[in-house]
Amino acid sequence: MAIIEVGLLVLAVLALAAVYLTMKVVKPLAYNAIVGLVLLAAVNFTGFVEVDITLFAVALVAVAGVPGVVLVVILSVVGVAFVPETAAVLVF
Repeated sequence: MAIIEVGLLVLAVLALAAVYLTMKVVKPLAYNAIVGLVLLAAVNFTGFVEVDITLFAVALVAVAGVPGVVLVVILSVVGVAFVPETAAVLVF
């Protein structure tokens, strides 16, 4: 084998190791984001708490996962953020 072939083989092995380690780290984060988004939809669907689902709320839940859902619900209940417009009109 030539030195170039050995170098390419080492480079390919390193690239595979990098992809494996990246997927190992990203997979739990993706699961947490999916569970958070499903939980946000379930909370809004049940009607116990009215949450205004905006792009910011979805992004927050997608990044933070289940703790993001808890934060969005708490902020909605307190009336600080993510309050639907109909609920805001009824309160004030």
